[in-house]
Amino acid sequence: MYSTSQLEQIWQNKALESIVNIVRSPDGDFERIGQLAEAVNDPQSLQKMVELLKSTPQGRQAFQERPRLGDVNLQKLYCLPTDTLGYAYASHMLQNNLKPLSTGQVESDRQFLGAHITETHDIWHIMTGCSTDILGEIQLEAFYVAQLYFTRFWLALLAKNLVKATIYDIEVSTKYMDAITQGWIMGKQAKPLFGVEWNLLLEQPLANVRASFNINLSET
Repeated sequence: MYSTSQLEQIWQNKALESIVNIVRSPDGDFERIGQLAEAVNDPQSLQKMVELLKSTPQGRQAFQERPRLGDVNLQKLYCLPTDTLGYAYASHMLQNNLKPLSTGQVESDRQFLGAHITETHDIWHIMTGCSTDILGEIQLEAFYVAQLYFTRFWLALLAKNLVKATIYDIEVSTKYMDAITQGWIMGKQAKPLFGVEWNLLLEQPLANVRASFNINLSET
């Protein structure tokens, strides 16, 4: 049996190893990203995040009802008016050759937390106007850190990018810091996106949906 301090040391070593591995990997290495998520998302911090998200009416309702994005028909959404959230989402997915992510059954609050964030990640891209290049991903990572509590995973991704800039390409550091600043400020100013039942908003004008969540891209 390991003591509490030994278990903590084992976890820290695993987390550090996963961060080192992802720093050495090319951007977009999904296998390494998955290993990082597994290493840093410890049950204690995830439970704290769940509890704090539940402290808002929207978050509490989300954990009670556990809304899922479900099967998404991108071609049908692509036929919506071009100013709608659904069209923007479908266009983003089709142009980037992406498919909606499915996470299977959800039987606990922590499972719902992971499933909901995974399923709605690309909708957050649309809502925030963050692109899928490295600067856009960094901006969105900072948005997540601002919006969610105890976000070890997204904070680790930000740290990874800064370490890679330090070692491999210091000249990008200013652009990276600008992206972090923009995403952090946007995330702090915006109303919470976690727990939103996005299926009900896909046919709404994107500008109106952004405005309802206090997201103004002209300020970033």
